Amino acid sequence: MLSISALGMASYGLYSIVVGTADLLGGVTLEWWANIWLVLAGTTLLLAAVFVRGSTPGGLALAISALLGLQSISLHNDPHVYGQLLLLPQVARALFGAALILLAYLGWGSDTGPEHDQSNIRG
Repeated sequence: MLSISALGMASYGLYSIVVGTADLLGGVTLEWWANIWLVLAGTTLLLAAVFVRGSTPGGLALAISALLGLQSISLHNDPHVYGQLLLLPQVARALFGAALILLAYLGWGSDTGPEHDQSNIRG
């Protein structure tokens, strides 16, 4: 479950980076600062995915903050892109983020079983 969560976070982070960069360089849909925010939040989520996969302390908190950052910038961006704030895309993003966090939480520490114990290796 931890790998699935980290892969989902990495995919969402890369998507945000690509969309923000593409709009920053070629689009006129959003303000420059909104695109920078989108890229930075996506980069933070991509970094958090690495920390979550490694079960690094604080990795899950970083992922939650990055997902909240992406959710907040989407609240700003939707009226610019669609002309109004749509409920369904916002709820879908929130549920997707909650599912990623739940999968990471349930899989946290699952790769620390006896087969991963390195204390019995003699050097």
